[in-house]
Amino acid sequence: PLQILWINMVSSIALALSLAFEPGEENAMKCKPRQRDEKMLSGFLVWRISFVSLLFVIGVYGMFLWTQSQGASIEQSRTYAVNTLVVMEVFYLFNVRCLNSASWSIKRWFTSSIVFISIGMVILLQLIFTYAPFMNTLFESTPIGLRHGTEIIAVGIVMYLILELEKWLRRFMSNHHKVEETVS
Repeated sequence: PLQILWINMVSSIALALSLAFEPGEENAMKCKPRQRDEKMLSGFLVWRISFVSLLFVIGVYGMFLWTQSQGASIEQSRTYAVNTLVVMEVFYLFNVRCLNSASWSIKRWFTSSIVFISIGMVILLQLIFTYAPFMNTLFESTPIGLRHGTEIIAVGIVMYLILELEKWLRRFMSNHHKVEETVS
């Protein structure tokens, strides 16, 4: 349970706050306003929340189970799981900066230095979580090797690419099949 508090603190303070300083998407003002009686969560947002949640569950729980199957201790698996969740949140931050358009354009990546400061802060906090002995004692975690760090980052990259593919498919369907979506 204490690990959940850590994750919430890191993601709420460092990552979520950086979104407040993000410029809006270029076509944001072209969207029709939401009707007063329209639900807060559109069908699209329910889909997106469910899809992203499923990817997070698969990534984090999958990493935990995989490390357990490789003979890792419960402390090691816990450390992998926490770091996987935080890394996935970092990659999701890049993805969610543009809800409909591709988020990997060079112009978009460098529109806000706050995002990179936040990510740097998260990396520093996760290094402390993973390698500081007092944190290992407090959170019942353990240091992990560089190879495992790259595996954790790979999970974040895969999630990012899946979400970018999902955005591309929505744009493709909208452009070629005249499917209208309303994003509130």
